[in-house]
Amino acid sequence: MIGIRPAETDADLEAWRQVRIAVLPNERTATVGEIRRVENPERLMLLAEADGELLGSGVATRSDIGGHGSLTPRVLPDKRRRGVGTALLVRLAEHVESLGFLRAGSNVDDQGSLEFAHRFGFTEHDRQVEQVREIGGDEPAPAVPDGIEVVSLAERPELFARAYHELAVEALEDFAVTPKLEISYEDWEREWVTWPEGSFIGLHGDEIVGCASLIRDHDRPERAEHGLTAVRRDWRGRGLAKALKQQTIVWAAANGLAELYTWTQTGNEGMRAVNERLGYHTRSTSITVRGDIPLR
Repeated sequence: MIGIRPAETDADLEAWRQVRIAVLPNERTATVGEIRRVENPERLMLLAEADGELLGSGVATRSDIGGHGSLTPRVLPDKRRRGVGTALLVRLAEHVESLGFLRAGSNVDDQGSLEFAHRFGFTEHDRQVEQVREIGGDEPAPAVPDGIEVVSLAERPELFARAYHELAVEALEDFAVTPKLEISYEDWEREWVTWPEGSFIGLHGDEIVGCASLIRDHDRPERAEHGLTAVRRDWRGRGLAKALKQQTIVWAAANGLAELYTWTQTGNEGMRAVNERLGYHTRSTSITVRGDIPLR
């Protein structure tokens, strides 16, 4: 008998983390402390068990995509085809429906998961490409455009809030997703820029014109994920995005990191090309699916 229950204690959240790590070993997973920081009444985290054995986990909440819910069932690889994913999905969809959403999205990473999503009426919406770069011992300094000063948020913490209001909101509007992203300042503070030492701002005089950041992987400290890399519209096409991202590479090398990785959406070929020029290569593709709630 499959039992589905909320993940509430720290031990529960650690079990939830271990499922995600097993299913997505190439991605960073939030720590228990990070999960606690983003807790809110809209977020439901579940564990699936049978006779005390961990089978899978799930999460459902409001999506960053406007007007959509988000739900993700995950089943340990050796526990699949036993109805665990269906049991999780049903509970997660009920929660999304209780939040008032009629559409929900998720990401799948293999053919079996895509076929599972199709069974419940979810269809492919777009794809995200993971690009990876190995870090060498001596990384060349970036060619920063004339008139630009690059500073870290650790050096200038007062720029944190300004970077969101003056740059990130504009950049998020230009993401190649439909509907548009809706990232609040609180979400930006909790999730998008969390490592000030590895996050950099491009200044033209006193104006913020670009940013690039890294997100720490506490489970595998030799690697990091890129956060938001963005350039103000009137400064695009001048090499600033490349320079800022290259600054994160230089910083990563100086601080002992061996790997950086990043995700780009379909439609963001410009940033993907920047990454390729910096030596990134494609490792995997994730498929975004969306479907109606209630489930078919």
